[in-house]
Amino acid sequence: MARMRKFFSLTLLSLGLAGSAFCAKADESGGFDTRPLVEQALAYEHGEGVPRDPERAAELYCEAVRSGNAEAMYSLGWMYANGRGVPRDDGYAATLFEMAIVKGHAGAEKARRVVGDYSGAVPECLKLRPVEWAFTIRDNWDSQKYLASLPERKKRVVELVTTLAPRFSIEPRLALAIATTESNFDAKAVSPKSAMGVMQLIPETASRFNVKDSFDPVENIKGGLAYLRWLLSYYRGNVALAVAGYNAGEGAVDRYRGVPPYKETQNYVRRILEFFPRADHPFDARLVGASPALQALKTVSP
Repeated sequence: MARMRKFFSLTLLSLGLAGSAFCAKADESGGFDTRPLVEQALAYEHGEGVPRDPERAAELYCEAVRSGNAEAMYSLGWMYANGRGVPRDDGYAATLFEMAIVKGHAGAEKARRVVGDYSGAVPECLKLRPVEWAFTIRDNWDSQKYLASLPERKKRVVELVTTLAPRFSIEPRLALAIATTESNFDAKAVSPKSAMGVMQLIPETASRFNVKDSFDPVENIKGGLAYLRWLLSYYRGNVALAVAGYNAGEGAVDRYRGVPPYKETQNYVRRILEFFPRADHPFDARLVGASPALQALKTVSP
C-alpha cells in the first residue's frame, strides 16, 4: 500500500530540471514547482499506473532533492534506509533526512534517529552535477581537472557546500562561488580581518547566526549560507547587492546605495558574477523587510 505523503509549499531553485525527462514548471515566486517530479517518482516507486521501477523513482526523487523539495529528501532517504531500489546506506539516508528536517518535514526527525547522525555523506546523484554546473560557467574551466587537483579535505568541503546549500534555498552554484572566492574551500583559513573558515565569517557574523565554532566546516558553512539567505531576502534577490553585502556588510551597501566604491568589494562582486552570471536569485520575503534604500540602489556590471 502506498504511503501517504504531504507536500510542502517551498520556494524552490532551478538547477537544470529543464533537461530532465520530467520537467518542473515555474511558479509565481520565480522558483520551480517540483511536486510533479515527486508524484512521478511515487508512481514508479509503488507501480501506480506505471510499471514499478524503484531505480527510476530514485532518479526522479534526486532531481527534486537538488531543487530543495522536502518530500523528495524524505522519500529518497527512506529508499536508502531500506535498500529499496538503491543499495542500503544509512549515511546517505541520515543526510537526506537531516535536509528534510531543516525544510520542516514532519516525519524526518524520527527517521533520522533510526539511521544515525548526519555525517555529510551524499549519494552520487547529488555530488557531481551541481559542482560541474558551478565550474563550467567559464568556457575554459575544466571542472573535472579542477576537482581532481583538490586535496581530499577540500573535496569534502565542496561536497558539504553542495549538500547544505539547498537546505537554505541557495543554489549550490552561488554557494560554491562564495566559498571558493572566500577561502578556496580551506576550513582553517583566517584573514587579516579575523574572518574564519570556509565562508570566512567574522566573529560578529558568526555570533549573529549562532555559529559556535567557525573552524567546524559544517557549522561555518551553515552560518555563511544563513547570512547569504538573509542578504538575498533583504535585497529582494538582487545577487550583486547580496554578495556585496556579504563582503562589505549590508550597512555599507545601504550607505552607498549600491555596491560600495571599495576596490576589494567591486572585484569580489565581479568575480562572483563570473561564476554565477545571473542578476536575480529566488528569495524568501518572510525573513526580513526589504532594504529601505532598495529603490535607489545601483549594482555593478559583471
